[in-house]
Amino acid sequence: MSDLPARWPNGARCAVMLTFDLDAETTWANGNTSFAGGEKFIRSLSLGQYGPLCGVPKILDLLDKYDLPATFFVPAWTAENYPAVFQKIAEAGHELAHHGYHHERFYDKSLAEQKEIIEKSQAIFKRLTGKVAQGFRTPSGDWAEKTPELLQEMGFTYSSSMRGDDRPYRTEINGQVTDFIEIPTRWELDDYVQSAYNMYPAEPAGQDRISSHRWVLDNFSREFDGYYRFGLCYVPMMHPQIIGRPGRILMLEKLIQHIKTCPGVWFATGGQIAQWWRDNN
Repeated sequence: MSDLPARWPNGARCAVMLTFDLDAETTWANGNTSFAGGEKFIRSLSLGQYGPLCGVPKILDLLDKYDLPATFFVPAWTAENYPAVFQKIAEAGHELAHHGYHHERFYDKSLAEQKEIIEKSQAIFKRLTGKVAQGFRTPSGDWAEKTPELLQEMGFTYSSSMRGDDRPYRTEINGQVTDFIEIPTRWELDDYVQSAYNMYPAEPAGQDRISSHRWVLDNFSREFDGYYRFGLCYVPMMHPQIIGRPGRILMLEKLIQHIKTCPGVWFATGGQIAQWWRDNN
């Protein structure tokens, strides 16, 4: 990574991409399969239901209050089962991006299986909003070696899945640097690994994490200060079922207020950042 700040629109010092993974019940349903009778774990599923039903309205109100754009990565199952919520996000002007069908792992699926998931998901996006997703975030961890090539072939323009940089970059596919842009995020900017909690099934496995809101806000704020100092692309990865809780939505508002005290911050969607980077770097 160069020591020089990245180039951002209108001389902005850094870019901020607010992202929300609207997984709903999918992550809990997938995790419950390892338990006998796990499909009946109603309480854990209710944690996911909180996201679209309670978290999203708070998030949309907050984004509207500060006139901020955001990108929502949504499994198509969530869109299919919460169509009014999905459409409300689109109507508010935010970007809707691909996050699998049922938050399934991509790294152990064949290209044919991955393509089937994407085609099915894009058809649901098209039916509900009139357009398909341009952005992608790999669900449940990693992707397969050929996934970026498949995504580019299927019309995606960017991904926000990897961890290897603090600014966007052009993805190398088959030895060639391409126009398919990666916008990395980081675990330290993920509200789930800092704050998610459930007793059964255990999340986290050690059962010792109900994070202080003050400490999480401090983590996110100090990371932003670093990204701002070096002119990078700050991409918090949040989940409506986590960040949409009453106390945590206030924490997010304090983070937004902190960011907005700094001059020269460009708030943008993933699609906007990818297009800018493609045209100017």
